[in-house]
Amino acid sequence: MAGSGLKEQFWDPIAGFGVTFRTMFRKPVTVQYPFDKRPTAPRFHGRHQLNRWPDGLEKCIGCELCAWACPADAIYVEGASNTEDERFSPGERYGRVYQINYLRCILCGLCIEACPTRALTMTNEYELADDNREDLIYEKSDLLAPLLPGMEQPPHPMLLGSDEGDYYRGEFSPQPRDTTAEQPGGAQ
Repeated sequence: MAGSGLKEQFWDPIAGFGVTFRTMFRKPVTVQYPFDKRPTAPRFHGRHQLNRWPDGLEKCIGCELCAWACPADAIYVEGASNTEDERFSPGERYGRVYQINYLRCILCGLCIEACPTRALTMTNEYELADDNREDLIYEKSDLLAPLLPGMEQPPHPMLLGSDEGDYYRGEFSPQPRDTTAEQPGGAQ
């Protein structure tokens, strides 16, 4: 027992400083954030994004599975039915109201796992701080992916296939469009 007391008195303090001694002479790593922003890992969970189909229709079908999967209760979805005159997604329904409260969100990614159409994904954007609480509740307009060239702003009819099954299976082909109605002055 006397040997263990001697060890505790002399060796344990030296061993405790071992980490300090090993790192004392290393060059410090300084990140010059926000001037020098380093890229994130490819699978980083950042801000959410609501995706679109190649013709511009929304992928969200308003099923609310993401809201049910969210452990922090940060997502609010209100679905509505598509009509023939106003079509926002290829299915029967679309997400009329979509909100994510980043004051509650823990960026766990369970919502994107629950999405059946891959409408919701997470980007690498990590700068979500703000000085106003209302600005941290992202609406559907803030979350929707931007329109790329060749996309049309919804509502519009399905342009890539004959039914919603073509969209979900990825078996769509561009349909010929009626260009007579688009000519200026109604010339045919």
